[in-house]
Amino acid sequence: MIRVTKSDERHHQDFGWLDTRWHFSFDSYYDPENVNWGALRVFNDDVIQPGQGFPLHGHRDMEIITYVLSGTLEHRDNMGNTGVVRPGEVQVMSAGKGVMHSEYNHSKEEPVHLLQLWILPRTRSLKPRWEQRVFSPAERGGKLLPVVSSGDVEGTLHIDQDAQIFVSTLKAGDKVVHPNRPGRKGYLFVIDGGIGLNGTTLAKGDQARIADEKELKFEAKQDSELILLDLPEAR
Repeated sequence: MIRVTKSDERHHQDFGWLDTRWHFSFDSYYDPENVNWGALRVFNDDVIQPGQGFPLHGHRDMEIITYVLSGTLEHRDNMGNTGVVRPGEVQVMSAGKGVMHSEYNHSKEEPVHLLQLWILPRTRSLKPRWEQRVFSPAERGGKLLPVVSSGDVEGTLHIDQDAQIFVSTLKAGDKVVHPNRPGRKGYLFVIDGGIGLNGTTLAKGDQARIADEKELKFEAKQDSELILLDLPEAR
């Protein structure tokens, strides 16, 4: 099963300082039929204006992954961590028993475009932790590059969940295959370009919720960028 949501069907909010598209129920948007996909609870596609952002606020018991597409994002938290996340960098914050942090556009001139994902953890009230890492365009070119895992994949950032996140940059005509384990759910978002997935076509901004597929066959219809999540059911 592959169920596609087109880009313009996503929930859109424009607050002036923040232009965002929420893939699941979030904040003032609530749809009981669209709360999560397996362990994936939030997928937000955010554009934050220069010098703007989210002031200090709290999270707990959530694995929060941020992937910057363009611009720069500044992170600060009450654990003493500070960092600037740049294009191609991935940041993980395991909120655990509770963490306070802020996120701002680091630039006073250019907007920052980012994806932020929240994944439900396996264990509640763990010690909070934070890390980030650079993944170069060459590393993700022509393949599905794992960037986040439960800690069992070398070179990835780790979260407390049996999930993997892949990023990929494909040239037109490139083909890649992802084997699916039984009982898993997949979630695909086309960041740019156009992708064929098992015969289904997705354009820029489209998402696909995937279940009961033995393998995922991707073909780039044009130069494309994507993010793929391999997920367990929610527990």
